[in-house]
Amino acid sequence: MKLMIRQAVVTDLPGVLKLHAQPAIDNGNVLSIAKAEQLFAQFSHYPNYRLFVACDGQTILGTFALLIMHNLAHQGSSSAIVEDVVVSDTHQSQGIGRDMMTHAMALAREAGCYKLVLSSNQKRERAHAFYESLGFQRHGFSFSIEI
Repeated sequence: MKLMIRQAVVTDLPGVLKLHAQPAIDNGNVLSIAKAEQLFAQFSHYPNYRLFVACDGQTILGTFALLIMHNLAHQGSSSAIVEDVVVSDTHQSQGIGRDMMTHAMALAREAGCYKLVLSSNQKRERAHAFYESLGFQRHGFSFSIEI
């Protein structure tokens, strides 16, 4: 398989939403194309927030979002956050996730980030093992509140 990881364009959104519709992710409860296009357009207002897709030809097999943000702490070093990491159910354990995370780490390194972070649902133990195999370490606690 010849995998290409690139920044997403608006015509990729149906494929991205299809990945998010998988049972282990959003279980079919995804945005409409119109709403996704509206939100995707807003990405351009964030200086360093981008959506990426991993493709084999025209087929989107994986996706992730990457935010690189500036900080006043850590002597102004930037940090990066990976969100919404998804690989097609039928293409997992084929190195796609590894290639996507390697790509995200390289972009964060190029941007001078001192760290790259992500969060993962506590129930997703297989995902945790995957991230740990890439060198990610469990660090602190993640807190959230529904508002």
